[in-house]
Amino acid sequence: MVIIPAIDLKDGKCVRLLQGDFNRVTVYSDHPAEMARLWREKGAERLHLVDLDGSVAGAPVNAGIIRQIVREVSLPVEIGGGIRDLATAKSYLDMGVQWVILGTAALKDRVLVYKACEMFPGRIILGIDAANGKVAVEGWTEQSEMTASELAKSYENRGVAAVVYTDISRDGMQTGVNVDATKSLAEEIEIPVIASGGVATLEDIKKLLPLEEAGISGVIVGKALYSGAISLEEAIRLTKRV
Repeated sequence: MVIIPAIDLKDGKCVRLLQGDFNRVTVYSDHPAEMARLWREKGAERLHLVDLDGSVAGAPVNAGIIRQIVREVSLPVEIGGGIRDLATAKSYLDMGVQWVILGTAALKDRVLVYKACEMFPGRIILGIDAANGKVAVEGWTEQSEMTASELAKSYENRGVAAVVYTDISRDGMQTGVNVDATKSLAEEIEIPVIASGGVATLEDIKKLLPLEEAGISGVIVGKALYSGAISLEEAIRLTKRV
């Protein structure tokens, strides 16, 4: 299982939100590329980037910073936020991003996602963010009536690389990952699942490790790394011992 540090971008800075609320922002660095280099130095094998401004604008806002990170940090990068057309997906992949994450489009523009999977096989990740089990989109500002499982199943056998599943109610709260919901989703689909939201301590990592067989391939860690509640080196060592 891979531990994936998160770098959320807002106004050109590295931030964390509480439960996806843009009014509850903590700035951790004015220089996101420096944070990316730090996580690389501490052993990160992959980075999770989110253009928060882009997720609301519906188009890239922090692409320049993302380009800088890709150029300066020799790690595979996945990027989400504001990717609503094939041209944007292609531009990120062309700049060296390894995977693009489609969230709002996964719910609202299935044809786009199907085409993206055909054009860029193995490089499209579905971003499924849920509140009370229902999918939320548009930077978490709009909630649908579709469940995470229903949405994920509709993309089976389409060449999707993974599903990033985020429990919004826990994101940034350090209240513990929603193990049951993440496990349930992984067991219901064939697509690998990356857990996200609420990771608070190494105990959360330990709870997820036995679920690799169920299809959970990674976990995104954000605030717990920035607050020091989790040491990235210790988390990685824990995964290597299993």
